[in-house]
Amino acid sequence: MIGNRRDPPSDYWEVKCEECREGLSARLDGEDEPAGVDRHLDGCAACREWFAAAAGLRRAMVLRPAPAVPDLTAAILERTPAPSGEGWGPRIALGLVAIGQLGLAFAQLLGTDGGHGAAHLGHESGAWNLAVGIGLLTAVLRPKTAGGQLPLLAGFVGVLLVLSAGDLAAGQVTLARLATHVLVVLGLVLLWAVHRGHRDRGGAPLPAATADDGGTSVSGSTVDAPAGRPRPRVFRRQAHGRHAA
Repeated sequence: MIGNRRDPPSDYWEVKCEECREGLSARLDGEDEPAGVDRHLDGCAACREWFAAAAGLRRAMVLRPAPAVPDLTAAILERTPAPSGEGWGPRIALGLVAIGQLGLAFAQLLGTDGGHGAAHLGHESGAWNLAVGIGLLTAVLRPKTAGGQLPLLAGFVGVLLVLSAGDLAAGQVTLARLATHVLVVLGLVLLWAVHRGHRDRGGAPLPAATADDGGTSVSGSTVDAPAGRPRPRVFRRQAHGRHAA
């Protein structure tokens, strides 16, 4: 119809400053904004200045400096377990002793002669030496098992030394025969060394945080607790039964 206004050349009408700033605020909040905001922003210096100030204010509200914390590098490294490659010296030596002990056991099991009683006695001794060799080899592969073997092997070596000394004094055994016991004695010493090394590499746990004075104490250094944050509660185990006195 003649005299009617034609459609605008684009899909938006001119945007006023108030509408532009509302759209820019929606943009900062991640919401949908009306069309034409960017065109108005390109031609309005006041709205550009307003948008820069609003963006800076929002950034200041979202981002804040991190609180200062103490340097705990030395304390953490002191309690960090040593690399698994350390302590291989005693383990390698124990492995060699275990192999020697296994060789001695097989020699007894396969080379025993004589009567049935002597053969069975040799089999018992060989079986024991075989078990000792397997135990020592297990400690080489898994050092945490060394501590469990110490009491049994220490008792065996102690009794063996006492009896061997008596037999040697009575002339019932030769030094060459007693030399075969050197392996088990060395095995006991190295087993203790492996156990000690594995225990030392385990390290002590970090001390628990305390809040007696409003701060957190770690390795002798105190960190002030942030304002407004509740202090951590200290867990105390309650006594029960006959221990509740």
